[in-house]
Amino acid sequence: MIRPALLLAVTCLAASPLAAQTFSIPRLTQDIKTLSDDSFEGRGPATPGEAKTVAYLSQQLKAAGVQPGGEVVNGQRQWTQRVPLLQSSWTADPVVTLQGGAASGRLTQGTDVAVRSPLNGQSQVRIDNAPLLFVGYGVKAPERQWDDFKGMDVRGKILVLFVNDPDFYGPIGDSGPDFGGKAMTYYGRWTYKYEQAAKLGAAGVVIVHEDAPASYGWATVKNSNTNTMFDVVRADPAAAHTAFESWITSATAEKIFAASGMTLEQAKAAARRRDFKPVELPVRLSATGNASAKTITSYNVVGLLPGKKRPEETVIYSAHWDHLGVGLPDANGDKIYNGALDNATGAAQILEQARVFAKEPRTDRSIVFLLVTAEEKGLLGSEYYVSSPLYPLGKTAGVLNTDGGSIYGPARDFSISGLAKLDLLDMLIADGAKQNRSFIPDPKVEAGSFFRSDHFPFAKRGVPAISWRPGIDLVQGGTARGKALNDEFTAKRYHQPDDEWSPSWNLTGLVQDMSLLHRVGRDLANSTAWPNWSADSEFRGARDASASERGAPSAKGPGERG
Repeated sequence: MIRPALLLAVTCLAASPLAAQTFSIPRLTQDIKTLSDDSFEGRGPATPGEAKTVAYLSQQLKAAGVQPGGEVVNGQRQWTQRVPLLQSSWTADPVVTLQGGAASGRLTQGTDVAVRSPLNGQSQVRIDNAPLLFVGYGVKAPERQWDDFKGMDVRGKILVLFVNDPDFYGPIGDSGPDFGGKAMTYYGRWTYKYEQAAKLGAAGVVIVHEDAPASYGWATVKNSNTNTMFDVVRADPAAAHTAFESWITSATAEKIFAASGMTLEQAKAAARRRDFKPVELPVRLSATGNASAKTITSYNVVGLLPGKKRPEETVIYSAHWDHLGVGLPDANGDKIYNGALDNATGAAQILEQARVFAKEPRTDRSIVFLLVTAEEKGLLGSEYYVSSPLYPLGKTAGVLNTDGGSIYGPARDFSISGLAKLDLLDMLIADGAKQNRSFIPDPKVEAGSFFRSDHFPFAKRGVPAISWRPGIDLVQGGTARGKALNDEFTAKRYHQPDDEWSPSWNLTGLVQDMSLLHRVGRDLANSTAWPNWSADSEFRGARDASASERGAPSAKGPGERG
Protein backbone atom coordinates (compact mmCIF):
# COMPACT_ATOMS: atom_id res chain seq x y z
CA MET A 1 0.00 0.00 0.00
CA ILE A 2 1.11 3.54 -0.65
CA ARG A 3 2.43 5.46 2.37
CA PRO A 4 -0.26 7.74 3.89
CA ALA A 5 1.88 10.89 3.63
CA LEU A 6 2.60 10.22 -0.02
CA LEU A 7 -1.04 9.46 -0.76
CA LEU A 8 -2.12 12.72 0.92
CA ALA A 9 0.39 14.70 -1.11
CA VAL A 10 -0.73 13.39 -4.47
CA THR A 11 -4.48 13.30 -3.82
CA CYS A 12 -4.54 16.90 -2.65
CA LEU A 13 -2.70 17.93 -5.77
CA ALA A 14 -5.07 15.96 -7.98
CA ALA A 15 -7.88 18.30 -6.94
CA SER A 16 -5.98 21.50 -7.81
CA PRO A 17 -7.09 23.44 -10.91
CA LEU A 18 -4.96 22.77 -13.97
CA ALA A 19 -5.28 23.47 -17.65
CA ALA A 20 -7.40 20.95 -19.51
CA GLN A 21 -5.50 18.00 -20.90
CA THR A 22 -5.84 17.86 -24.68
CA PHE A 23 -3.91 14.95 -26.07
CA SER A 24 -4.33 14.98 -29.82
CA ILE A 25 -4.81 11.74 -31.77
CA PRO A 26 -4.03 13.51 -35.08
CA ARG A 27 -0.71 14.78 -33.68
CA LEU A 28 0.15 11.35 -32.26
CA THR A 29 -0.72 9.73 -35.58
CA GLN A 30 1.44 12.19 -37.51
CA ASP A 31 4.43 11.62 -35.22
CA ILE A 32 4.11 7.82 -35.45
CA LYS A 33 3.66 7.85 -39.23
CA THR A 34 6.63 10.17 -39.68
CA LEU A 35 9.05 8.32 -37.40
CA SER A 36 8.14 4.92 -38.87
CA ASP A 37 8.19 6.06 -42.49
CA ASP A 38 10.53 4.20 -44.85
CA SER A 39 12.50 7.41 -45.32
CA PHE A 40 13.70 7.13 -41.70
CA GLU A 41 15.24 3.73 -42.59
CA GLY A 42 14.22 2.03 -39.35
CA ARG A 43 15.91 4.65 -37.12
CA GLY A 44 19.15 2.72 -36.71
CA PRO A 45 21.81 4.45 -34.58
CA ALA A 46 24.70 5.99 -36.51
CA THR A 47 22.77 6.01 -39.80
CA PRO A 48 21.12 8.74 -41.88
CA GLY A 49 17.93 7.55 -40.20
CA GLU A 50 19.30 8.64 -36.83
CA ALA A 51 20.14 12.11 -38.14
CA LYS A 52 16.58 12.54 -39.43
CA THR A 53 15.11 11.19 -36.19
CA VAL A 54 17.18 13.40 -33.88
CA ALA A 55 16.38 16.45 -36.01
CA TYR A 56 12.65 15.67 -36.01
CA LEU A 57 12.47 15.04 -32.26
CA SER A 58 14.43 18.20 -31.46
CA GLN A 59 12.23 20.29 -33.76
CA GLN A 60 9.05 18.92 -32.25
CA LEU A 61 10.23 19.52 -28.68
CA LYS A 62 11.16 23.08 -29.59
CA ALA A 63 7.79 23.64 -31.24
CA ALA A 64 6.09 22.18 -28.15
CA GLY A 65 7.49 25.04 -26.09
CA VAL A 66 9.96 23.16 -23.89
CA GLN A 67 13.62 24.06 -23.42
CA PRO A 68 16.73 22.16 -24.51
CA GLY A 69 17.59 19.69 -21.75
CA GLY A 70 20.74 18.02 -23.05
CA GLU A 71 24.40 18.58 -22.29
CA VAL A 72 25.92 22.04 -21.95
CA VAL A 73 28.30 23.12 -24.74
CA ASN A 74 29.98 26.52 -24.55
CA GLY A 75 27.55 27.54 -21.84
CA GLN A 76 24.46 26.59 -23.83
CA ARG A 77 22.07 23.71 -23.22
CA GLN A 78 21.71 21.48 -26.29
CA TRP A 79 18.80 19.32 -27.42
CA THR A 80 21.05 16.26 -27.30
CA GLN A 81 23.41 14.26 -25.12
CA ARG A 82 26.29 12.65 -26.97
CA VAL A 83 26.47 8.87 -26.45
CA PRO A 84 29.78 7.29 -27.55
CA LEU A 85 29.29 3.70 -28.70
CA LEU A 86 31.34 0.85 -30.10
CA GLN A 87 29.84 -0.17 -33.45
CA SER A 88 30.54 -3.53 -35.07
CA SER A 89 29.23 -4.95 -38.35
CA TRP A 90 30.05 -8.08 -40.31
CA THR A 91 31.65 -7.37 -43.68
CA ALA A 92 30.24 -10.73 -44.84
CA ASP A 93 28.39 -13.57 -43.17
CA PRO A 94 30.67 -15.45 -40.74
CA VAL A 95 31.58 -19.04 -41.59
CA VAL A 96 30.64 -21.38 -38.73
CA THR A 97 31.19 -25.15 -38.86
CA LEU A 98 30.66 -28.00 -36.42
CA GLN A 99 32.61 -31.24 -36.30
CA GLY A 100 31.19 -34.23 -34.46
CA GLY A 101 28.74 -36.91 -35.53
CA ALA A 102 25.30 -35.81 -36.66
CA ALA A 103 26.15 -32.20 -35.83
CA SER A 104 28.92 -31.96 -38.45
CA GLY A 105 28.51 -29.35 -41.15
CA ARG A 106 28.31 -25.64 -41.78
CA LEU A 107 25.73 -23.52 -39.96
CA THR A 108 24.01 -20.89 -42.07
CA GLN A 109 23.88 -17.41 -40.57
CA GLY A 110 20.27 -16.42 -39.90
CA THR A 111 18.92 -19.93 -40.53
CA ASP A 112 20.78 -22.26 -38.15
CA VAL A 113 22.74 -19.75 -36.12
CA ALA A 114 22.71 -16.02 -35.35
CA VAL A 115 26.24 -14.81 -34.61
CA ARG A 116 26.64 -11.26 -33.33
CA SER A 117 29.45 -9.20 -34.81
CA PRO A 118 32.23 -8.99 -32.19
CA LEU A 119 32.00 -6.48 -29.35
CA ASN A 120 35.15 -7.63 -27.56
CA GLY A 121 37.32 -4.96 -29.17
CA GLN A 122 38.43 -7.14 -32.10
CA SER A 123 37.58 -6.76 -35.78
CA GLN A 124 37.71 -10.45 -36.60
CA VAL A 125 36.72 -13.84 -35.23
CA ARG A 126 39.11 -16.76 -35.54
CA ILE A 127 38.09 -19.89 -33.64
CA ASP A 128 39.70 -23.17 -34.56
CA ASN A 129 38.22 -26.43 -33.34
CA ALA A 130 37.11 -25.11 -29.94
CA PRO A 131 35.38 -27.74 -27.75
CA LEU A 132 31.72 -27.30 -26.83
CA LEU A 133 30.86 -27.44 -23.14
CA PHE A 134 27.22 -27.79 -22.04
CA VAL A 135 26.70 -25.68 -18.91
CA GLY A 136 22.95 -25.99 -18.41
CA TYR A 137 21.51 -22.51 -17.95
CA GLY A 138 24.89 -20.88 -17.40
CA VAL A 139 23.88 -19.58 -13.96
CA LYS A 140 26.08 -18.91 -10.97
CA ALA A 141 23.78 -17.73 -8.14
CA PRO A 142 25.30 -18.30 -4.68
CA GLU A 143 22.29 -16.83 -2.86
CA ARG A 144 20.14 -19.52 -4.48
CA GLN A 145 22.69 -22.28 -3.88
CA TRP A 146 22.97 -22.74 -7.63
CA ASP A 147 26.13 -23.16 -9.71
CA ASP A 148 26.04 -24.60 -13.21
CA PHE A 149 29.83 -24.46 -13.50
CA LYS A 150 30.90 -26.42 -10.39
CA GLY A 151 34.42 -25.06 -10.58
CA MET A 152 35.00 -26.13 -14.20
CA ASP A 153 37.69 -24.23 -16.08
CA VAL A 154 35.84 -22.93 -19.16
CA ARG A 155 38.72 -21.01 -20.74
CA GLY A 156 39.08 -21.80 -24.43
CA LYS A 157 35.67 -23.48 -24.58
CA ILE A 158 32.40 -22.56 -26.30
CA LEU A 159 29.58 -22.68 -23.75
CA VAL A 160 26.26 -24.20 -24.82
CA LEU A 161 23.36 -23.17 -22.59
CA PHE A 162 19.63 -22.56 -22.39
CA VAL A 163 17.89 -19.19 -22.20
CA ASN A 164 15.75 -18.24 -19.17
CA ASP A 165 15.96 -19.79 -15.67
CA PRO A 166 16.30 -23.41 -14.52
CA ASP A 167 12.72 -23.50 -13.18
CA PHE A 168 11.01 -22.05 -16.28
CA TYR A 169 9.39 -25.41 -17.06
CA GLY A 170 8.29 -26.03 -13.48
CA PRO A 171 9.60 -26.49 -9.92
CA ILE A 172 13.15 -27.74 -9.70
CA GLY A 173 12.04 -30.50 -7.39
CA ASP A 174 14.66 -30.47 -4.65
CA SER A 175 14.79 -28.30 -1.56
CA GLY A 176 16.14 -24.79 -1.48
CA PRO A 177 15.41 -21.48 -3.20
CA ASP A 178 14.28 -21.43 -6.82
CA PHE A 179 14.20 -18.67 -9.45
CA GLY A 180 10.62 -17.51 -9.13
CA GLY A 181 9.00 -19.92 -11.56
CA LYS A 182 7.73 -18.19 -14.70
CA ALA A 183 9.00 -14.82 -13.48
CA MET A 184 12.38 -14.47 -15.17
CA THR A 185 15.24 -13.27 -13.00
CA TYR A 186 18.23 -11.44 -14.44
CA TYR A 187 20.02 -14.81 -14.43
CA GLY A 188 17.65 -15.88 -17.20
CA ARG A 189 18.38 -12.91 -19.43
CA TRP A 190 20.71 -13.50 -22.36
CA THR A 191 22.76 -10.43 -21.42
CA TYR A 192 23.66 -12.05 -18.09
CA LYS A 193 24.75 -15.25 -19.82
CA TYR A 194 27.09 -13.40 -22.16
CA GLU A 195 28.49 -11.38 -19.24
CA GLN A 196 29.07 -14.49 -17.11
CA ALA A 197 30.83 -16.33 -19.95
CA ALA A 198 33.18 -13.40 -20.47
CA LYS A 199 33.83 -13.14 -16.74
CA LEU A 200 34.90 -16.79 -16.66
CA GLY A 201 37.12 -16.47 -19.72
CA ALA A 202 35.15 -18.65 -22.15
CA ALA A 203 35.96 -18.52 -25.85
CA GLY A 204 32.32 -18.05 -26.77
CA VAL A 205 28.64 -18.68 -26.05
CA VAL A 206 25.91 -20.57 -27.90
CA ILE A 207 22.41 -19.92 -26.54
CA VAL A 208 19.79 -22.53 -27.45
CA HIS A 209 16.67 -20.76 -28.68
CA GLU A 210 13.14 -21.93 -27.92
CA ASP A 211 10.14 -19.68 -28.47
CA ALA A 212 8.50 -20.08 -25.05
CA PRO A 213 11.43 -19.40 -22.70
CA ALA A 214 12.77 -16.65 -24.98
CA SER A 215 9.24 -15.19 -25.31
CA TYR A 216 9.69 -14.61 -29.05
CA GLY A 217 10.33 -16.57 -32.22
CA TRP A 218 13.48 -17.29 -34.19
CA ALA A 219 12.73 -14.40 -36.57
CA THR A 220 13.25 -11.99 -33.69
CA VAL A 221 16.54 -13.64 -32.72
CA LYS A 222 17.77 -13.54 -36.31
CA ASN A 223 16.77 -9.94 -36.93
CA SER A 224 18.16 -8.67 -33.63
CA ASN A 225 21.53 -10.42 -33.78
CA THR A 226 22.69 -10.52 -37.40
CA ASN A 227 22.72 -6.77 -38.05
CA THR A 228 24.98 -4.02 -36.72
CA MET A 229 25.86 -4.42 -33.04
CA PHE A 230 26.60 -1.68 -30.52
CA ASP A 231 27.94 -1.44 -26.98
CA VAL A 232 28.98 1.29 -24.60
CA VAL A 233 32.64 2.21 -24.90
CA ARG A 234 34.56 0.14 -22.35
CA ALA A 235 38.15 0.31 -21.12
CA ASP A 236 38.33 -3.50 -21.43
CA PRO A 237 35.59 -4.75 -23.77
CA ALA A 238 36.89 -8.34 -23.62
CA ALA A 239 35.94 -8.41 -19.92
CA ALA A 240 32.28 -8.04 -20.91
CA HIS A 241 32.15 -9.92 -24.22
CA THR A 242 33.60 -13.17 -25.51
CA ALA A 243 34.82 -13.39 -29.10
CA PHE A 244 31.83 -15.48 -30.19
CA GLU A 245 28.31 -14.57 -29.01
CA SER A 246 25.54 -16.51 -30.72
CA TRP A 247 22.16 -18.23 -30.71
CA ILE A 248 21.23 -21.51 -32.38
CA THR A 249 17.87 -23.01 -33.31
CA SER A 250 16.49 -25.90 -31.31
CA ALA A 251 16.91 -28.10 -34.42
CA THR A 252 20.63 -27.33 -34.45
CA ALA A 253 20.80 -28.00 -30.72
CA GLU A 254 19.12 -31.39 -31.22
CA LYS A 255 21.98 -32.42 -33.52
CA ILE A 256 24.62 -31.20 -31.08
CA PHE A 257 23.12 -33.06 -28.13
CA ALA A 258 22.53 -36.16 -30.28
CA ALA A 259 26.28 -36.41 -30.73
CA SER A 260 26.45 -37.06 -26.96
CA GLY A 261 23.58 -39.51 -26.96
CA MET A 262 21.11 -37.00 -25.50
CA THR A 263 17.89 -35.54 -26.78
CA LEU A 264 17.10 -31.87 -26.31
CA GLU A 265 14.51 -32.76 -23.65
CA GLN A 266 17.02 -34.91 -21.76
CA ALA A 267 19.51 -32.06 -21.82
CA LYS A 268 16.90 -29.68 -20.38
CA ALA A 269 15.98 -32.19 -17.68
CA ALA A 270 19.63 -32.55 -16.68
CA ALA A 271 20.12 -28.76 -16.62
CA ARG A 272 17.23 -28.35 -14.18
CA ARG A 273 18.95 -30.39 -11.46
CA ARG A 274 20.81 -28.59 -8.71
CA ASP A 275 23.57 -31.21 -8.91
CA PHE A 276 24.07 -30.65 -12.65
CA LYS A 277 27.69 -30.64 -13.73
CA PRO A 278 29.08 -29.30 -17.03
CA VAL A 279 29.15 -31.86 -19.85
CA GLU A 280 31.92 -31.87 -22.43
CA LEU A 281 30.29 -32.52 -25.78
CA PRO A 282 32.07 -34.52 -28.54
CA VAL A 283 31.56 -31.59 -30.89
CA ARG A 284 33.95 -28.83 -31.89
CA LEU A 285 33.27 -25.45 -33.41
CA SER A 286 35.27 -23.37 -35.86
CA ALA A 287 34.38 -19.87 -36.93
CA THR A 288 35.88 -17.15 -39.07
CA GLY A 289 34.53 -13.70 -39.78
CA ASN A 290 35.66 -10.15 -40.42
CA ALA A 291 33.95 -7.11 -38.99
CA SER A 292 34.16 -3.37 -39.26
CA ALA A 293 34.54 -2.02 -35.74
CA LYS A 294 34.75 1.64 -34.76
CA THR A 295 33.66 4.13 -32.14
CA ILE A 296 30.73 6.32 -33.17
CA THR A 297 28.60 8.95 -31.50
CA SER A 298 24.87 8.52 -31.17
CA TYR A 299 22.51 10.87 -29.37
CA ASN A 300 19.90 10.98 -26.65
CA VAL A 301 17.38 13.77 -27.25
CA VAL A 302 16.32 15.74 -24.17
CA GLY A 303 13.70 18.40 -23.47
CA LEU A 304 13.18 20.27 -20.20
CA LEU A 305 10.52 22.24 -18.39
CA PRO A 306 12.33 23.76 -15.35
CA GLY A 307 10.48 23.54 -12.05
CA LYS A 308 9.29 26.81 -10.54
CA LYS A 309 10.25 25.96 -6.94
CA ARG A 310 12.76 23.08 -6.92
CA PRO A 311 14.24 22.88 -10.44
CA GLU A 312 17.07 20.62 -9.28
CA GLU A 313 14.50 17.88 -8.57
CA THR A 314 13.17 16.03 -11.62
CA VAL A 315 10.49 13.70 -12.92
CA ILE A 316 11.50 11.94 -16.15
CA TYR A 317 9.30 10.74 -19.00
CA SER A 318 11.36 8.41 -21.17
CA ALA A 319 11.13 6.30 -24.33
CA HIS A 320 13.62 5.01 -26.87
CA TRP A 321 13.61 6.48 -30.38
CA ASP A 322 15.71 3.81 -32.11
CA HIS A 323 14.83 0.60 -33.88
CA LEU A 324 16.73 -2.01 -35.90
CA GLY A 325 17.39 0.04 -39.03
CA VAL A 326 17.95 -1.85 -42.28
CA GLY A 327 18.57 -5.60 -41.99
CA LEU A 328 17.93 -8.97 -43.55
CA PRO A 329 14.91 -9.01 -45.89
CA ASP A 330 11.70 -10.79 -44.99
CA ALA A 331 9.75 -13.10 -47.30
CA ASN A 332 8.49 -10.05 -49.20
CA GLY A 333 11.95 -8.59 -49.67
CA ASP A 334 11.33 -5.77 -47.17
CA LYS A 335 14.58 -4.79 -45.43
CA ILE A 336 13.39 -1.74 -43.47
CA TYR A 337 12.52 -2.43 -39.83
CA ASN A 338 10.16 0.51 -39.36
CA GLY A 339 9.47 0.02 -35.63
CA ALA A 340 6.07 1.71 -35.66
CA LEU A 341 4.72 0.19 -32.45
CA ASP A 342 8.24 -0.43 -31.13
CA ASN A 343 8.84 2.40 -30.46
CA ALA A 344 7.57 5.22 -32.64
CA THR A 345 4.47 5.07 -30.43
CA GLY A 346 6.56 5.65 -27.31
CA ALA A 347 8.50 8.53 -28.86
CA ALA A 348 5.24 10.11 -30.06
CA GLN A 349 3.85 9.92 -26.52
CA ILE A 350 6.86 11.78 -25.10
CA LEU A 351 6.45 14.55 -27.68
CA GLU A 352 2.74 14.84 -26.91
CA GLN A 353 3.35 14.86 -23.15
CA ALA A 354 5.79 17.74 -23.72
CA ARG A 355 3.17 19.68 -25.70
CA VAL A 356 0.53 19.31 -22.99
CA PHE A 357 2.86 19.98 -20.06
CA ALA A 358 4.16 23.12 -21.80
CA LYS A 359 0.61 24.54 -21.89
CA GLU A 360 -0.12 23.80 -18.23
CA PRO A 361 1.02 25.79 -15.19
CA ARG A 362 4.69 25.07 -14.48
CA THR A 363 5.25 22.29 -11.91
CA ASP A 364 7.35 22.70 -8.77
CA ARG A 365 9.86 20.08 -9.89
CA SER A 366 11.40 20.00 -13.35
CA ILE A 367 9.98 17.69 -16.02
CA VAL A 368 12.52 15.98 -18.28
CA PHE A 369 11.52 14.47 -21.63
CA LEU A 370 14.19 11.89 -22.41
CA LEU A 371 14.31 10.07 -25.76
CA VAL A 372 17.20 7.61 -25.68
CA THR A 373 19.21 5.83 -28.33
CA ALA A 374 20.27 2.21 -28.76
CA GLU A 375 17.66 0.55 -26.56
CA GLU A 376 17.45 -2.25 -29.10
CA LYS A 377 21.20 -2.82 -28.70
CA GLY A 378 21.05 -3.35 -24.94
CA LEU A 379 19.55 -0.22 -23.29
CA LEU A 380 22.74 1.64 -24.17
CA GLY A 381 21.36 5.18 -24.34
CA SER A 382 19.74 4.94 -20.92
CA GLU A 383 22.77 3.13 -19.54
CA TYR A 384 24.95 6.00 -20.70
CA TYR A 385 22.55 8.55 -19.20
CA VAL A 386 22.70 7.00 -15.73
CA SER A 387 26.49 6.74 -15.92
CA SER A 388 26.70 10.42 -16.98
CA PRO A 389 23.43 11.90 -15.71
CA LEU A 390 22.39 15.33 -16.89
CA TYR A 391 20.35 15.74 -13.68
CA PRO A 392 21.21 14.19 -10.29
CA LEU A 393 19.85 10.65 -9.95
CA GLY A 394 19.47 11.10 -6.20
CA LYS A 395 17.06 13.97 -6.86
CA THR A 396 15.14 12.21 -9.61
CA ALA A 397 11.77 11.53 -8.01
CA GLY A 398 10.68 8.96 -10.57
CA VAL A 399 10.94 7.69 -14.14
CA LEU A 400 7.88 6.86 -16.25
CA ASN A 401 9.08 4.90 -19.27
CA THR A 402 6.96 4.00 -22.30
CA ASP A 403 7.99 1.17 -24.63
CA GLY A 404 5.17 0.56 -27.10
CA GLY A 405 1.61 1.79 -26.85
CA SER A 406 -2.05 0.91 -26.98
CA ILE A 407 -3.16 0.66 -30.63
CA TYR A 408 -6.26 -1.51 -30.20
CA GLY A 409 -8.52 0.87 -28.28
CA PRO A 410 -9.14 1.51 -24.57
CA ALA A 411 -8.68 -1.18 -21.92
CA ARG A 412 -10.17 -1.86 -18.51
CA ASP A 413 -6.77 -2.69 -17.04
CA PHE A 414 -3.08 -1.79 -17.25
CA SER A 415 0.26 -3.17 -16.12
CA ILE A 416 4.00 -2.53 -15.85
CA SER A 417 6.96 -4.63 -16.91
CA GLY A 418 7.98 -7.09 -14.22
CA LEU A 419 6.78 -7.61 -10.65
CA ALA A 420 8.63 -4.82 -8.86
CA LYS A 421 6.97 -3.21 -5.83
CA LEU A 422 7.38 0.53 -5.40
CA ASP A 423 5.46 3.66 -4.42
CA LEU A 424 5.36 4.78 -8.04
CA LEU A 425 3.20 1.77 -8.85
CA ASP A 426 0.91 2.54 -5.90
CA MET A 427 0.40 6.01 -7.35
CA LEU A 428 -0.47 4.53 -10.75
CA ILE A 429 -2.96 2.15 -9.17
CA ALA A 430 -4.63 4.96 -7.20
CA ASP A 431 -4.95 7.18 -10.27
CA GLY A 432 -5.96 4.25 -12.47
CA ALA A 433 -8.95 3.67 -10.22
CA LYS A 434 -10.19 7.14 -11.22
CA GLN A 435 -10.43 5.79 -14.78
CA ASN A 436 -12.23 2.71 -13.47
CA ARG A 437 -9.20 0.67 -14.48
CA SER A 438 -7.55 -2.10 -12.50
CA PHE A 439 -3.90 -3.03 -12.29
CA ILE A 440 -2.89 -6.55 -13.30
CA PRO A 441 0.57 -7.97 -12.66
CA ASP A 442 2.74 -8.43 -15.74
CA PRO A 443 1.00 -11.29 -17.58
CA LYS A 444 4.25 -12.46 -19.23
CA VAL A 445 6.83 -12.39 -16.46
CA GLU A 446 8.67 -15.21 -18.22
CA ALA A 447 9.68 -12.69 -20.91
CA GLY A 448 11.91 -10.82 -18.45
CA SER A 449 10.47 -7.51 -19.64
CA PHE A 450 11.70 -5.73 -16.52
CA PHE A 451 15.26 -6.13 -17.80
CA ARG A 452 14.42 -5.15 -21.38
CA SER A 453 13.27 -1.54 -21.15
CA ASP A 454 14.98 1.75 -20.43
CA HIS A 455 13.74 2.08 -16.86
CA PHE A 456 16.04 -0.79 -15.82
CA PRO A 457 19.36 1.14 -15.78
CA PHE A 458 17.65 3.74 -13.56
CA ALA A 459 16.30 1.03 -11.26
CA LYS A 460 19.78 -0.48 -10.86
CA ARG A 461 20.92 2.92 -9.54
CA GLY A 462 17.99 3.02 -7.13
CA VAL A 463 15.80 5.54 -8.98
CA PRO A 464 12.10 4.60 -8.71
CA ALA A 465 11.27 3.66 -12.29
CA ILE A 466 8.57 1.76 -14.13
CA SER A 467 7.94 0.82 -17.75
CA TRP A 468 4.27 1.14 -18.67
CA ARG A 469 2.41 -1.78 -20.27
CA PRO A 470 -0.99 -1.22 -21.93
CA GLY A 471 -3.91 -3.32 -20.73
CA ILE A 472 -5.13 -6.45 -22.47
CA ASP A 473 -8.75 -6.46 -21.23
CA LEU A 474 -9.98 -4.38 -24.14
CA VAL A 475 -13.30 -2.56 -23.94
CA GLN A 476 -14.01 -4.03 -27.36
CA GLY A 477 -13.34 -7.75 -27.24
CA GLY A 478 -12.10 -8.26 -23.70
CA THR A 479 -9.02 -10.21 -22.68
CA ALA A 480 -9.42 -12.82 -25.40
CA ARG A 481 -9.10 -10.22 -28.15
CA GLY A 482 -6.33 -8.34 -26.35
CA LYS A 483 -4.22 -11.45 -25.88
CA ALA A 484 -4.83 -12.63 -29.44
CA LEU A 485 -3.73 -9.28 -30.90
CA ASN A 486 -0.62 -9.13 -28.71
CA ASP A 487 0.35 -12.70 -29.62
CA GLU A 488 -0.17 -11.94 -33.30
CA PHE A 489 2.08 -8.89 -33.08
CA THR A 490 4.83 -10.84 -31.32
CA ALA A 491 4.71 -13.63 -33.88
CA LYS A 492 4.36 -11.60 -37.07
CA ARG A 493 5.67 -8.09 -36.48
CA TYR A 494 7.88 -7.78 -33.39
CA HIS A 495 11.40 -6.91 -34.60
CA GLN A 496 10.30 -7.63 -38.15
CA PRO A 497 9.76 -5.34 -41.16
CA ASP A 498 5.98 -5.64 -40.77
CA ASP A 499 5.98 -3.48 -37.63
CA GLU A 500 4.47 -0.64 -39.65
CA TRP A 501 1.82 1.99 -39.00
CA SER A 502 -1.70 0.95 -39.96
CA PRO A 503 -4.80 3.12 -40.51
CA SER A 504 -6.72 0.45 -38.57
CA TRP A 505 -5.04 1.48 -35.31
CA ASN A 506 -7.33 2.85 -32.60
CA LEU A 507 -5.36 5.36 -30.53
CA THR A 508 -8.12 6.20 -28.05
CA GLY A 509 -6.48 3.72 -25.66
CA LEU A 510 -3.16 5.51 -26.12
CA VAL A 511 -4.75 8.77 -25.01
CA GLN A 512 -6.33 6.98 -22.05
CA ASP A 513 -2.91 5.67 -20.98
CA MET A 514 -1.20 9.02 -21.50
CA SER A 515 -3.77 10.78 -19.35
CA LEU A 516 -3.04 8.44 -16.47
CA LEU A 517 0.73 8.76 -16.83
CA HIS A 518 0.38 12.52 -17.14
CA ARG A 519 -1.55 12.87 -13.90
CA VAL A 520 0.87 10.70 -11.95
CA GLY A 521 3.93 12.56 -13.25
CA ARG A 522 2.35 15.98 -12.79
CA ASP A 523 1.26 15.25 -9.24
CA LEU A 524 4.67 13.86 -8.35
CA ALA A 525 6.31 16.92 -9.85
CA ASN A 526 4.11 19.19 -7.72
CA SER A 527 4.72 17.27 -4.49
CA THR A 528 7.55 17.00 -1.98
CA ALA A 529 7.22 13.21 -1.85
CA TRP A 530 10.12 10.87 -2.60
CA PRO A 531 8.78 7.48 -3.73
CA ASN A 532 10.87 4.45 -2.82
CA TRP A 533 11.12 0.73 -3.50
CA SER A 534 9.67 -1.92 -1.21
CA ALA A 535 11.79 -2.93 1.76
CA ASP A 536 12.69 -6.27 0.16
CA SER A 537 13.58 -4.82 -3.26
CA GLU A 538 17.09 -5.34 -4.62
CA PHE A 539 17.04 -1.65 -5.61
CA ARG A 540 16.12 -0.28 -2.16
CA GLY A 541 19.69 -0.14 -0.89
CA ALA A 542 20.91 2.01 -3.77
CA ARG A 543 18.04 4.45 -3.26
CA ASP A 544 18.57 4.69 0.48
CA ALA A 545 22.26 5.33 -0.10
CA SER A 546 21.38 8.56 -1.90
CA ALA A 547 18.97 9.81 0.79
CA SER A 548 21.36 12.55 1.94
CA GLU A 549 21.16 14.15 -1.52
CA ARG A 550 17.48 14.72 -0.85
CA GLY A 551 18.21 16.30 2.54
CA ALA A 552 16.28 13.74 4.56
CA PRO A 553 16.58 10.25 6.02
CA SER A 554 15.65 7.42 3.68
CA ALA A 555 11.93 7.18 3.10
CA LYS A 556 9.85 4.19 4.02
CA GLY A 557 8.92 1.78 1.28
CA PRO A 558 5.48 0.61 0.14
CA GLY A 559 3.37 -0.64 3.01
CA GLU A 560 5.78 0.59 5.72
CA ARG A 561 4.77 2.82 8.60
CA GLY A 562 7.12 5.40 9.97
